[in-house]
Amino acid sequence: MNRVLITGLGITSPLGADKASSFAGALDARSAVRPAPADITARLPHILVAPAAVEPDTLLEKKYGALDRAVQFALVAAQEALTDAGIAAAPDDAPRFGVFVGIGFGGAHTMDNLYTRYFEAVHTPTHAHQNPTIVHPLSVPRMMSNAAAAAVSMRYGLRGPSTTYCVACASSAVAIGEAFRAIRHGYINAAIVIGTEAMLTAGTLMAWNALRVMAKPDGTSPQRSCRPFALGRSGFVLGEGAAALVLESETRATTRHANVVAEMGGYGCSSDAEHLTTPTMHGQVTAMRQALDDARLGPRDVQYLNAHGTATDMGDVIETESIRAAFGPFADQLAISSTKAVHGHLIGAGGAMEFALSIMAMNSGALPPTAHLDQPDPRCKLDFIPLQARHGCDVKAVMSNSFAFGGSNATLLAHRYTP
Repeated sequence: MNRVLITGLGITSPLGADKASSFAGALDARSAVRPAPADITARLPHILVAPAAVEPDTLLEKKYGALDRAVQFALVAAQEALTDAGIAAAPDDAPRFGVFVGIGFGGAHTMDNLYTRYFEAVHTPTHAHQNPTIVHPLSVPRMMSNAAAAAVSMRYGLRGPSTTYCVACASSAVAIGEAFRAIRHGYINAAIVIGTEAMLTAGTLMAWNALRVMAKPDGTSPQRSCRPFALGRSGFVLGEGAAALVLESETRATTRHANVVAEMGGYGCSSDAEHLTTPTMHGQVTAMRQALDDARLGPRDVQYLNAHGTATDMGDVIETESIRAAFGPFADQLAISSTKAVHGHLIGAGGAMEFALSIMAMNSGALPPTAHLDQPDPRCKLDFIPLQARHGCDVKAVMSNSFAFGGSNATLLAHRYTP
């Protein structure tokens, strides 16, 4: 089997336009959470969002301006990751270079605009001259879930498998894991893996609000509203953006003298098979143990874990218990944080972004904190790196958890590369 190396990273997020500013924001616990736009808060005054730090279309050529926002984010993150990896368009082995994408709600902005236009034409007198049935002929290609994979494949001439995974909050973690397996088993030489999401629209925010999992505004500051593992936490805040990773076989990467960011170590994937929205311990423990076994590492060998940490009451407790069960006596030695406190929950993009941040933490020796954790929940007794980042840490391996509605669990593990 091939060893699989990570040779490039790209991030565009609520914390920054690129990977450096996004990681700096996570280390500084600089929250991007704020009240939703006025058209949302007029009906739902308590809704909070974590919007991207920069408009994606300002970082792309004009021809990409009509694409759905999630596709634009994917193109921006892929651009940074491929540049970071030193890979130009149309590589010699393009037929063996894949595009793997994870997304939760493809085309949310396109769909919301379609419904808005239709109902305005039907019900608003000033729009009565419009035919509500006439929409842009490319509406379906813009909002299909594989639009991002198609756009990246075409932009860079990548002719390997173009695959999209839609597994709710685990989407991009699963995409990374499956790309890892495809390279390791020799089906392809390399892949660009992207997690992207853009669903800060009226329709999707109302739908999420109905689930009663959204954070309530903090009385002192909206920025403190998402508090994973803290006493009195009330839920998460939706964010938007994308992250991308370039994965290559060791042979390909070393032949072209690539700069190696990390080695993909392990991937675990499981299903709870019990409840649509309530997580269970056994599925999460299985995913973490699979990732450790896949990497041929023990619990003592991992120094940092980026938790799923959604700041829901039950979710944080179950994940704490799952980590303790998976790591046993070494759980108390493990540094853990949930960066969702500051960048929000990016749903389909969350796994890729949090894994990328974990890899940057390993390489820099700086571990991002769990922001706003000034009053830990006594039921969550682990080292969740409260309030402030830790610097000068010797980190050899990192893990990232992504646990989704539907009972899907995915765990990723990376470690330092030793030739």
